[in-house]
Amino acid sequence: MDATEQNRLPKKKKSETEDDKSRRKKIVPGSLLKALVRPGGGESSPVDGDQVIYHRTVRTLDGVVVESTKLECGGRGLPIRDVLGKSKMILGLLEGIPTMHKGEIAMFKMKPEMHYAEKDCPVLAPGDFPKDDELHFEIELLDFAKAKARSHHELRYSIASDDLGVVKKILNEGEGWESPREPYEVKARISAISGGGQVILSRKEEPYFFTFGKSEVPEGLEIGIGTMARKEKAVIYVRRQYLTESPLMDIAQDLEEVHFEVELVHFIQVRDMLGDGRLIKRRIQDGRGEFPMDCPLQDSRLSVHYKGMLLNEEKTVFYDSRIENNDHPLEFSSGEGLVPEGFEMCTRLMLPGEIALVTCPPDYAYDKFPRPPGVPEGAHVRWEIELLSFETPRDWTGLDFQSIMNEAENIRSTGNRLFKEGKFELAKAKYEKVLREFNHVNPQDDEEGKVFGDARNMLHLNVAACLLKMGEWRKSLETCNKVLEAKPGHVKGLYRRGMAYMAGGEYEDARNDFNMMVKVDKSSEADATAALLKLKQKEQEAESKARKQFKGLFDKKPGEITEVGSEIREETKTIEEIDETKDDEIEEEEERTRTVVSTERKRKWSEKAWPITKNVMVQIGIQVGVALLGVLIFQFVSSRFT
Repeated sequence: MDATEQNRLPKKKKSETEDDKSRRKKIVPGSLLKALVRPGGGESSPVDGDQVIYHRTVRTLDGVVVESTKLECGGRGLPIRDVLGKSKMILGLLEGIPTMHKGEIAMFKMKPEMHYAEKDCPVLAPGDFPKDDELHFEIELLDFAKAKARSHHELRYSIASDDLGVVKKILNEGEGWESPREPYEVKARISAISGGGQVILSRKEEPYFFTFGKSEVPEGLEIGIGTMARKEKAVIYVRRQYLTESPLMDIAQDLEEVHFEVELVHFIQVRDMLGDGRLIKRRIQDGRGEFPMDCPLQDSRLSVHYKGMLLNEEKTVFYDSRIENNDHPLEFSSGEGLVPEGFEMCTRLMLPGEIALVTCPPDYAYDKFPRPPGVPEGAHVRWEIELLSFETPRDWTGLDFQSIMNEAENIRSTGNRLFKEGKFELAKAKYEKVLREFNHVNPQDDEEGKVFGDARNMLHLNVAACLLKMGEWRKSLETCNKVLEAKPGHVKGLYRRGMAYMAGGEYEDARNDFNMMVKVDKSSEADATAALLKLKQKEQEAESKARKQFKGLFDKKPGEITEVGSEIREETKTIEEIDETKDDEIEEEEERTRTVVSTERKRKWSEKAWPITKNVMVQIGIQVGVALLGVLIFQFVSSRFT
């Protein structure tokens, strides 16, 4: 290089990582010089976070080519792609490339410590590379752009894999933000060339159809397409490790990189609603708006047309709302159990105007819902659903206190109806919805505060009643405590908590709550007496069962205790719940039901086994050794679950 052309690198603005700062401190004057061979265009230069694409030719000071990426210099014609600040680079290029412009060719003269002879260099030198020599690095900067950006429209290059094995360059922006994913159905026009420019796959007018996640295109191509929007055009650079075999094309062994030009024509949203392939929603006509923001995710009033068919050989149609309902749509409120569960799950993820095919298993179709004529038990069904429109719930913002309480009462009444129908999960969701809304309500005076507090306590006790019916007595107890912490003498709270204690076998705590009811309010004596009678019955039943389980316990030899204890280890325990007292919160006389309560491990077993065993021992007059037996039972139960 002529001395007049040779100069030290200009100062440049850049953001630096701590590692870069540490490495740049090693640079000494004269160790890195730059000569401009061909100027580039524009005024901008690459900075940290930009992907840079460049050719590199390394020569000795005598002009002998050591290595090159260019075909004319013996290379493969495949340029290098790095991300400044992320890729591992030799120090001379880390410092030199940010001084270049797009299209520029520059020659960098580097001392050994500026390339592979740098102490702790993060890049390994090729096997026969003269890393201890001073060398010339000719760099042609082909392109650079942002590798990552927060806004989709700022994004030109995107890194689809952490190792830079898949990189996408956007040619034309797409529509919307949604991208295909497993198991979406995709249509795309695809062509491919090698890194050296050889055509591998010609573009066809007819789009290629494939199912995402089924290995029907090379892995790297699928990764790249998974970042694209509908109607986007892009080039996806895929390196060797992501060039897997697929029906799309054969992969030659000597291919190091393939450039796929892709136009994402269309994709069909396919959702596995349960994650096990049984309940599948397949969009066959796009709706209006953006998914999922414009879907009826919240409880809403929906209007739909649908056709239902059996998945038998004849594909028997058992209902068509356009025919059998005189073209009147089905209108229903979501969150109220008015349609099969699988039907509602899928309509919540539809856009207005969308048509979807839903394949549904029996347990999410009509096995747990009134079956239409012609639908046998255990039938798999398919619905074709068109969401015409929906109305979202009324926004409470700006409403006065009385209007808010009226809205709350309407939702609570719906919950009460669901409770009476035995739909405890749905009822609980309604009560909890109001409780969440109540977090944003601020009563303005004492009178409003009292009304608000009473309503909130009522809702908590309704939730507790649902939990009790669902067999979750501990959660029911915790919910009751929220009421009793706010108002310790709340009779309904004591009653509901007592019932929860009784369901869990905590008989003494239940008795205390029922007795406290009478102390707080004499008018509750009838309710408390009925509950205490039921409690006594439950204790007697438990003690009778325990006698049978522990019969012959003291006749056993020490080594035989496991045989007796095995009678205790049941997977489930049936608790009969009876509430014969009028409950204003639910507005019904609770029927006798049997709720399956799951056995809790370790701690719960020790809590239940010891009080029952103690009561049995007292009843049969054995006082001596009761404490010791309790320790034995605890150790036994612990050993069974460890």
